[in-house]
Amino acid sequence: MTYTIAGLDPASFSHLFALSDADLERHDALRVTATSYPGFPCRISLEDAALGETVILLHHVSHRARTPYRSSYAIYVRQVAEAAQYRDSLPPVMLGRPLGLRAFDEAGMLRDARLAMPGEGDAAIRGLFANPEIAYIHAHNAAHGCFVAQIDRG
Repeated sequence: MTYTIAGLDPASFSHLFALSDADLERHDALRVTATSYPGFPCRISLEDAALGETVILLHHVSHRARTPYRSSYAIYVRQVAEAAQYRDSLPPVMLGRPLGLRAFDEAGMLRDARLAMPGEGDAAIRGLFANPEIAYIHAHNAAHGCFVAQIDRG
């Protein structure tokens, strides 16, 4: 069983970095300086921002399914050129954090879920994809609840 994890498309967020703080506020967003490392996980690069780096904190709809499981929450993004891509391995932002893994079918309905402690993510993902009904998985930081990335088959 193989899987892929990709960061969000940077083109969706690049315009935010040129906005004033007042304009960001109108987009339900804030310019923030990373004050710890780790602690400001970017959903594009799938790496934590460096200490002192500027990131944008914004509201993001992570699950657009027209079901009761539609979901949104705050995320951080860095100003980067390309989205990260991982195949059969976890990105840095998923390695040292407990993860909530939510497994959905093609219709966007939740079919299973797992809590994966650090070091357990890969096995939990593969275990969820062992069920042929699972089309994709959303990873969330277990403590804060924020969306990390979508995990797709193959």
